[in-house]
Amino acid sequence: MIRYTLLRFLIFFGCLALFWLLGLRDTNELPWLAVLAAIASMVISAFVLKPFRADMIRQIEERRAAKAEKRAARTDTDEAVEDRAQERKATEREAESPVEDEEETYR
Repeated sequence: MIRYTLLRFLIFFGCLALFWLLGLRDTNELPWLAVLAAIASMVISAFVLKPFRADMIRQIEERRAAKAEKRAARTDTDEAVEDRAQERKATEREAESPVEDEEETYR
């Protein structure tokens, strides 16, 4: 991710230097210099940095999946404690209930 960000900055400053060398040097042209450099760097980055962006997205997805796996493996989370308590209550109810079910008659 740092590599992608650094490359974006390098492209921006490269465009900034290019437009400055092309003649946008006056003080009243400096806002145009910054705007044109930003637009040009966005267009260039969209095409040139596509593989780096895909790699960055893959790394982020892998980290997110690893965090989800760690979270699911934890036994001290609220959900895990709650599930164990519910299972314990269910087994206690089963142990207390009679083995034979008697039919109830209503009169």
